[in-house]
Amino acid sequence: MSEDDDEDVIIYRHYCPPGVKRALASGSSAFIGEVNDFTVLKLKGSSAAGLYLERAVKGNIYQYLVESTSPSPPTIRQRLSWCRESAEVVVHVHSRNIIHCDIQPTNLLLDEGLHIKLSDFQGKLLSLDKMILLDGGSSEPTRFSRPRDDLDNADIHTDLFALGCTIYFLIMGNAVYPDIKDGEEGWHEAVRARFTKQQFPDDMPVCADLAWKCWLGNYNSAKELLSDIMLVEAAHPEP
Repeated sequence: MSEDDDEDVIIYRHYCPPGVKRALASGSSAFIGEVNDFTVLKLKGSSAAGLYLERAVKGNIYQYLVESTSPSPPTIRQRLSWCRESAEVVVHVHSRNIIHCDIQPTNLLLDEGLHIKLSDFQGKLLSLDKMILLDGGSSEPTRFSRPRDDLDNADIHTDLFALGCTIYFLIMGNAVYPDIKDGEEGWHEAVRARFTKQQFPDDMPVCADLAWKCWLGNYNSAKELLSDIMLVEAAHPEP
């Protein structure tokens, strides 16, 4: 470059806060980074850099079921265990007067023992009389979203609807309506239309009636769903 050139050269470098090795995932306003495992075990909590969270070393359940190269798919017993653990955590969340508002496979993380960890709360915090104290909006993807006029109008039934869709995914290994392809013209509207017309899937080998009760709003609480899942699980003992 000659002395007469006055062009500015801008160099962009990938930034990580101190101690962060790489970004694992990101959202609209934050990211999840990998730090030294030893440090995380000793320093779980918060700092000026952000929050230190338990790492789910097996990724999320979507990655595990869809992107895994394992030659042996999970057994029905394992899938039912994931259904139960998913319901258990929703029972706990609702007991704290919290509506998650974004229950879906990518938000179900797996630890070393393949146990479910619910993450990425969109969320509403309610008072004891159900007044909204904190409102994070509602953000279920199309295939997990209960039909309603106001998508931010979330309650336990919208969470349970999303959980029913998640149970379908856990059992089947794919989301509802696989014949409707993500990205094709009008796919959002096509999925919503089937939900609205109550044209729900009927191809599940187990838990079909439970998923339907979630979709139809027949459960009054996640506890009721959990009780039903435990009955199904008991009928499918380990070989």
